[in-house]
Amino acid sequence: MRQEEGREGRTREGEPVLQGDPMAVSVVADPGAPDPAGPAPAGHAPGTPVAGTAELELREFHSFEAVGQRFVYLVPSAAIFRLDEAAAAVLDALTGGPRTLASLAEELAPRLPREAFTEALQDLLEVRAVGPRGAPPEPMPVELPPGDLPLSTLVLNVTSKCNLSCGYCYEYGEDRLVDEGTMPRFMDEATARESVEFMLAQAGDRDTVNLTFFGGETLLNFKLLRTTLEYARRRGTEEGKRVRFSLTTNGTLLRPEIIEWLVENEVGVTVSIDGPKDVQDKLRVLNNGAGSYELMAPKVKALLERHQGHQVAARVTLTRENLDIHRIFRHLTQEMGFSEVGFAPVTTSSCRSYALDEPGYDSMLRQFGELARDWLEHAVRDEPHGFSNIRESVQEIHRGFSKAYPCGAGLGLMGVATDGNVSLCHRFAGSAEHTLGSVTEGIDRGKQTDFLEANHIAYKPDCHSCWARPLCSGGCYHEAHTRYGTTTAPNLHYCDWIRSWTHTCLEIYGELAERNPAFLKRLEA
Repeated sequence: MRQEEGREGRTREGEPVLQGDPMAVSVVADPGAPDPAGPAPAGHAPGTPVAGTAELELREFHSFEAVGQRFVYLVPSAAIFRLDEAAAAVLDALTGGPRTLASLAEELAPRLPREAFTEALQDLLEVRAVGPRGAPPEPMPVELPPGDLPLSTLVLNVTSKCNLSCGYCYEYGEDRLVDEGTMPRFMDEATARESVEFMLAQAGDRDTVNLTFFGGETLLNFKLLRTTLEYARRRGTEEGKRVRFSLTTNGTLLRPEIIEWLVENEVGVTVSIDGPKDVQDKLRVLNNGAGSYELMAPKVKALLERHQGHQVAARVTLTRENLDIHRIFRHLTQEMGFSEVGFAPVTTSSCRSYALDEPGYDSMLRQFGELARDWLEHAVRDEPHGFSNIRESVQEIHRGFSKAYPCGAGLGLMGVATDGNVSLCHRFAGSAEHTLGSVTEGIDRGKQTDFLEANHIAYKPDCHSCWARPLCSGGCYHEAHTRYGTTTAPNLHYCDWIRSWTHTCLEIYGELAERNPAFLKRLEA
């Protein structure tokens, strides 16, 4: 049994988990009885003995196959092992239920030499794919991050105003958290500068920090973007930190001088766009109800032609109205020229007419799987493809993520509303319930700790039996609040989808590990 090279399970803090362990067990004989399996492997530190009459059973893992090889994804460590013949035989023999060591050894004796059986079983015991019958489940202690965890990304909501009226908008639509008129429509320069100072102070010893401009439509406050970027770059230099910049836009307000500014300042750009004209114009409309494609498309193409030294990505919101993912992907990559395209199902209550239903999720899963296979063939040839959903998932798998939280909201990422209040993330900007402090007064550490404790995976019992929890951890807080009225709820409405998609990603990862492992090494950076 071989662990994938350069890859091991990681805890939230990033420390290896496959080390010496009090739950480790050794294959040893029952005192006074013959040892049917032979001695424990030399050099193994004894743990809890497993006698010939003791029963063993399978513990928590997920099996998958790729290029004729069998793999296991261990939970909760998130480590991946490729099974050799002996390890696979042991696991297969235990699929019917608990077995004594003696009966297991006897059944496998015609197929496996004693030494191979012993070594395979010991390996499986050490990584806890197998364990004594009735052993308690893996502990899930609530280990909160340190209170001074440095900030890595600050998202400035520079305006809450927009020149579009997208039917599914979470900020202005039927599921909005903040009522209009309760917040300034535009962030002022004093608040923006205070936000930069807050970011640099909260970044701690990080040498690089990310500042993202968001809206509303971000470019409605372009004057503030220019002055804030200049100020942040100067102050970052003075504090010995590199500040990286990005923004999200609908593309309709791009003009030559803005494009040049983006290029000159190496600002990463995400364009919110749903696809070809007939798709875009269904829900992404101007305030007068007219479609936005004709206004947006030539400006975005000009951006893509000019801004080639830095990534410009498309972000597509999938609804019941636009589920031809292949057509959307082809249009955005081949006709528009995007190098990266990411898809996300609309965040909304289930009663909305555009919300995805079960057939919609099934269609999305099927097409995601087809795009993922296409991405794999490109990756094997070391060629770019552009389907960012699979690239990001494979990267998380390779890095061995085992999450206590679904994302960095309230941790390394925070959002600032137009009035300077600091929220969990940009999607909660302006929501009093989800405010953690302000850029002038700092973070209320007590409130932050309460949030992190309440939203820890340990307090989501519905997730405890799910093998995909190391990568999901219950899902997006904003999605949960929209669907269930609280960030603490796991997103049970798409559990089956997450498990199916994660299984696909594991298959892609396993095949890539066999066919082009050098590609995975590049994901470690």
